[in-house]
Amino acid sequence: MNTVGPYHNRQETYNYFSLPFCRGNKKEISHYHETLGENILGVELEFSGIDIEFQHNKVKSDFCDVTLTPDYYDAFFYGIRNHYWYQMFIDDLPVWGIVGEMDDSDKSAYIWTHKKFEIGYNGDRIVDVNLTSEAKVRLQPNMQLPFSYEVVWKPSNIPYKHRFDKYLDPGFFQHKIHWFSIFNSFMMVLFLVGLVSMILLRTLRKDYARYGKDDELDDM
Repeated sequence: MNTVGPYHNRQETYNYFSLPFCRGNKKEISHYHETLGENILGVELEFSGIDIEFQHNKVKSDFCDVTLTPDYYDAFFYGIRNHYWYQMFIDDLPVWGIVGEMDDSDKSAYIWTHKKFEIGYNGDRIVDVNLTSEAKVRLQPNMQLPFSYEVVWKPSNIPYKHRFDKYLDPGFFQHKIHWFSIFNSFMMVLFLVGLVSMILLRTLRKDYARYGKDDELDDM
């Protein structure tokens, strides 16, 4: 798993488990150590505990559950109300999912509790990954919230060397490289520098005018 945060503000990201999601039972990998490049890109990978074996289909199965204490309920409700989405990786290929959605008619929050992975393979290589979120459940305090997943493997003709091509398509939601965020941050710095410069200039002008009046009085 990577990050979670509001869809409409992609500069604001948190570790996936900052929301009270649970982990699966598989414990072989406790934490994935990012490369320098991944650190620069803001990648914060944690192992989900979901057990996926190459070319082994998995029928819908529960992998963990959460008891919605008041704090957990509030955390999920806040995330759903603010349109939180998350990113995860399978064999270095990114997929994205929405945490849940609001029902505006009664202000209820619904969370997606099932992940369906469709994984394309070519020979002994993974070349495509898709994630579908299903099983929408209404959040209620103190409820037991089970999370489930299934895996469907499909043969694919995509060459391994082209497996990232779809992410380079302008029509596809791009991998989060933060260029837009970097540009926004740069423009914000310019704005703040300009604002501070304007305030200093006005202050200096007032001081200069005051000192000028004092000099005139001294001359008199």
